Amino acid sequence: MARGILLYAEVTRQGYIHTVFFELANKAVELSKKLNNAPIYAVLFADSIEEYKEGFNGIDRVYIYKKGYSTETYSNNIVELIKELEPEIMLIGATTHGRDLAPRISSTLGTGLTADCIELDINEKGQLAATRPTFGGQLMATILCKTYPQMATVRPKVFKPSIDLEVKNTEFIHKQTKTTEEKVRLLEFIKGLDDTKNELDSAEVIVAGGKGMKSEEGFKLLKEFADKIGGVVGASRGAVEMGYAPHTMQIGQTGKTVTPKLYIACGISGAIQHTVGITGSDYIISINTDPDAPIFEVSDIGVVGDVFEILPQLLEKLK
Repeated sequence: MARGILLYAEVTRQGYIHTVFFELANKAVELSKKLNNAPIYAVLFADSIEEYKEGFNGIDRVYIYKKGYSTETYSNNIVELIKELEPEIMLIGATTHGRDLAPRISSTLGTGLTADCIELDINEKGQLAATRPTFGGQLMATILCKTYPQMATVRPKVFKPSIDLEVKNTEFIHKQTKTTEEKVRLLEFIKGLDDTKNELDSAEVIVAGGKGMKSEEGFKLLKEFADKIGGVVGASRGAVEMGYAPHTMQIGQTGKTVTPKLYIACGISGAIQHTVGITGSDYIISINTDPDAPIFEVSDIGVVGDVFEILPQLLEKLK
């Protein structure tokens, strides 16, 4: 019978374990308690385990393979490990890397995959209940999987990272990495576009723009303001669709979930597709010409006015 939770510990191109793993580890400990203390495993692709050993609190066993990313090699080795362990659940961070890897694993195993989850729980029957936005973010759907392992990818920043997890006598097991010569290289990671280290993931201050910024020039104003206050620029789906900003800046249901200390929304109406990605912010300030804009409902401070008048005045004061 399937038992246990397997987590994928993604090592980024910069050489650190992606923070989403620690968020998944924290949630896995919670899920494990509801599964009669099911064991928690992790799979890691790295040249050496020494620099990462301290990061596996709460994990019973870590399986280590040699690093050298290709979708086919990683997925084939993880599939073999799953067949050996027979875990009931596998969780992967919904990064660019994770979104590339997870579908290959699930399709090879013939199991279901719930993508971009924002909540996980165990129901009364002991099944993984994975919740994700649906119908353009208008509803939240909780999905069950009838086959094993029950797989889900989880957005970064939706769970708190593990901080005080129990220090277990974690077992580290080195596995032989079976490489596969790919006929076609499916994905080329381009420097500067790697989702595993996007500024939005760790920014404490975000200045985001919507369709109300009217053009790419409008986003240059946001960039100037963000630079002045030590922040980074984000965008709503509407602004991205209008071509004002690239998809890598998109925040919301079809973009990134962010948790800055300060979020400044400029010309963003506040559709649920966007607000679902910012509700973890400590403080939200919104600027919009429409006094009835939904964004004000989730804001700590709402400023009714023209962003093209307000931001230049703020910039002048900051100077």
